[in-house]
Amino acid sequence: MAGNIFGIVFRLITYGESHGAAIGGVVDGCPSGIMMDSDFIQSELNRRRPGQTHLTSPRDEKDPVEILSGVFNGMTTGAPIAFIVPNKDAHPEDYTDLNGVFRPSHADYAYYKKYGIYDHRGGGRASARETIARVVGGAIAKMILKDYGITIRAYVSSIGQIALATPYDELDLTSAESSPVRCPDSRCSEEMTRLLETIIAEGDSIGGSVTCVIKQVPAGLGEPVFDKLQADLAKAMLSINAVKGFEYGSGFKGSSMKGSEHNDQIIATPTEHDPVFHTLTNYSGGIQGGISNGEDIYFKVAFKPAAGIRREQRTADIHGNVASIIPGKRYDACVAIRAVPIVEAMAAIVITDHLLRQKAYSK
Repeated sequence: MAGNIFGIVFRLITYGESHGAAIGGVVDGCPSGIMMDSDFIQSELNRRRPGQTHLTSPRDEKDPVEILSGVFNGMTTGAPIAFIVPNKDAHPEDYTDLNGVFRPSHADYAYYKKYGIYDHRGGGRASARETIARVVGGAIAKMILKDYGITIRAYVSSIGQIALATPYDELDLTSAESSPVRCPDSRCSEEMTRLLETIIAEGDSIGGSVTCVIKQVPAGLGEPVFDKLQADLAKAMLSINAVKGFEYGSGFKGSSMKGSEHNDQIIATPTEHDPVFHTLTNYSGGIQGGISNGEDIYFKVAFKPAAGIRREQRTADIHGNVASIIPGKRYDACVAIRAVPIVEAMAAIVITDHLLRQKAYSK
């Protein structure tokens, strides 16, 4: 199946299906000499795994990761890093009544038309369990970025009509993980929690958004035409299950502003050597002309409501007959919550890839 590789220099290849034996991947292009922190990788997977709270899917997966290659004496060797995470709590029998039935708003019909095969066991490669490999790859990327002082933090900024209006730079983003909905504002977190509890009781789902902030990115990352930094970030985010939109900087709001309002004024601070440049505002979202300018990179990702709700839905089977199903036996009422570490992971992979690409230009 094509399209299983992401990145140019720092590359992630993923494999596995939702209800197969395992999910795994290979990270290629990781520099040698990076301290491999297995505990950190596992902690990132723990952030993604289901069953964390009463607001997420009850599927009970511990998702232990095993590194198979590319590491010696706790350090990366420069060779491909292969890893595997077994599926332990797969219940393919839960999907028997869906065999040959196309679930509304899932990838079932599209996959069937493309490959001529329909794996009804949780959606196969279209399942969000594929993102396990992304989180592992992102954790390795974060280890590289740590040496450069680059940090990436994401949080839930809206669920349904409840939206966090406070700018990210006025929030304590480290507090997001203590919220059951990963929102760093206590009032919004409580409102979102109450809304989700109602949605779950109704057997329904709801959409949400995740905001991500990347700090200390050096100026100069990205390419000027087809591999613009924001374009690669957009591709990374839109490749995540259930993502319906991406905006960075001022985003769609910028289309209603005047140039005199939107332009980021550049200021220079003299130093003993070269002056340091900054902007008074950051409507550009840390990227200009497809290249990072040294300011914070921030963007928002929109997630649709989960399709597998616990409500009866009308659809059609593979023979064209009318069918009635209730597909959501174990599902997330709002996928944005567990998507936070996935958004961070994909952002880390993009920034690491462009960082290593830029090093190829340097003397």
